[in-house]
Amino acid sequence: MTPLQDISAAGTHPNRVPYTDPGSPDLRSPARYLWWLVVAQRRRILLGSLWGSLWMCALMLPPYFMARAIDDGLRQRDTGTLLFWTIIVLVTGAVIAVLGILRHRTMTLVRVDATYRTAQVVIRQITRLGATLPHKVSVGELTHLQAGDMSRIAQTLTITGPGVGAAIAYLATATLLFTISAVLAVVVVLGVPLLAIAVGPLLGKLHGAEGTYREHQGKLTAAAGDIVSGLSVLCGIGGKAVFEKRYRQRSQRLVTDGYRVASFTSWVQAIGAGLPVVFIAVVTWISARMAASGAISVGEMVAVYGYVAALLVPVSFFLEGAEDLPRGLVSARRVTDILALRPEVEDAQATAIAPAGPTALHDPVSGLTLRPGRMTGLVTARLDEARAVVDRLARYVDSEATWGEAKLSDLELAEVRRRILVADNDAHLFAGALRSAVSVRDDHTDEELQRAVRTAVAQDIVEAMPGGVESRLEERGQNVSGGQRQRLRLTRALLADPEVLLLVEPTSALDAHTEATVAQNIRTERQGRTTLVVSTSPLLLSQVCDVVLLVDGEVAAVGTHGELLASHPAYRHLVLRGSDESDLPVDGRNTREGKNR
Repeated sequence: MTPLQDISAAGTHPNRVPYTDPGSPDLRSPARYLWWLVVAQRRRILLGSLWGSLWMCALMLPPYFMARAIDDGLRQRDTGTLLFWTIIVLVTGAVIAVLGILRHRTMTLVRVDATYRTAQVVIRQITRLGATLPHKVSVGELTHLQAGDMSRIAQTLTITGPGVGAAIAYLATATLLFTISAVLAVVVVLGVPLLAIAVGPLLGKLHGAEGTYREHQGKLTAAAGDIVSGLSVLCGIGGKAVFEKRYRQRSQRLVTDGYRVASFTSWVQAIGAGLPVVFIAVVTWISARMAASGAISVGEMVAVYGYVAALLVPVSFFLEGAEDLPRGLVSARRVTDILALRPEVEDAQATAIAPAGPTALHDPVSGLTLRPGRMTGLVTARLDEARAVVDRLARYVDSEATWGEAKLSDLELAEVRRRILVADNDAHLFAGALRSAVSVRDDHTDEELQRAVRTAVAQDIVEAMPGGVESRLEERGQNVSGGQRQRLRLTRALLADPEVLLLVEPTSALDAHTEATVAQNIRTERQGRTTLVVSTSPLLLSQVCDVVLLVDGEVAAVGTHGELLASHPAYRHLVLRGSDESDLPVDGRNTREGKNR
């Protein structure tokens, strides 16, 4: 389960996430964001650094104790001293094991904290962006954000524990070597940085290749999502083979990028594993020559080998840190880019009070006025013009639209969202139990749910599912038909029961009989409340109180459905859509075939 999916499953224990308030991240740069993650759990970071430092420095003790056992016990044929130092080595090994457990446990908590804190701030931002998000960030980008970037950011924080410990252990080892031989100390002090420098150029190329691979992978993931969601359309128009070919071509290019990343990775790992072994061999050869010449004792030679062998642990952390830090910065950049986005509508400080009761909504740009308590139909040849009007009336964009005497842009955004609801034809259906998919709150009664289902004529959907309202609905409603998805969206909108409901093409995928029933039910259910229906369906328009014809984004005519049919040719052409007008009575009760039930 990914962090974004599992965040709600975490407990409320004070040592667990999610946090009530994850804090305000520093977005000035990726490095500052990583530093914010460090400061947010500074006590745990300090504890991890302590355990890491003690663990790595303790790794240097067994070689020293072994040297004492050899020189003071074995060479002197002192069994008691040999036994003493042997026991010390065993005890030290146990202490190292405990310190290693403490270090690993603490750093695991550090990584988990960073992952979930990032997940929380990203989710908070996604919620804040709302409808702005799809225009700014692709599905593939979000997918890789939770699948890869969060774990890379968390892994980068390992530098704060073992990384600090590695630096301290490196200095401690150099000090110990100076007590044995200045030559050996200089070799080690200069050799370790040279190991990191040797891998540096390859790391740069690796990170560049990984960046390209990740970008192409995100685009390919987004394309795969589009193909899956539009598979039925592609099959209908015979375009499945074409899109499959395009996807395969792009996938093969991604394979090439993957091989390039793998090539650099293998070289980095080979050099990272091979050079330290060569380094040990060089130091061992030098120390052996010195022991043979009498410059150092046999015990000291063994200690030198042990120091350098133990030093491979901090060296490996140095190399891992050199690899993790650039990756973490790249991933942090992607997070900060998303967190830096701004919604198209900002919730500024409210300077006006929302009307206490039903009040007219007015859009000065189009001239449309929704009279309170009435059901209004909006007809236009261009759906984008109608959507623009709806966006202004719902404050999806800031405009001069008014609600009574107050400008919508001067009202608290949460109040507007609570009382004015847009139900779009392509609104997302979430995966889960059918009950939760159509419920906007947790306190809906069974009676309220059943009433909304009946109004949307969705009883057959519930009855067809084995578990009724507890049956699972797949993401985007993939396990139901287009007409059923539309009725479920309508059920959700009706169950929300807003003061003002703006419906965009709510019945476009329904057959004539079902549409007629839905139209009558909406009129009955929404009696006395403000409702706007964007549609060119005569079955719907015959049920509304007022019909508004929109031409070039402005109100061109207002009247009842019958009045506009009789007096306005442009309206009649839009509504009848080339049908034989003699077959379409003024009340609009025609029949239309071929729609999806």
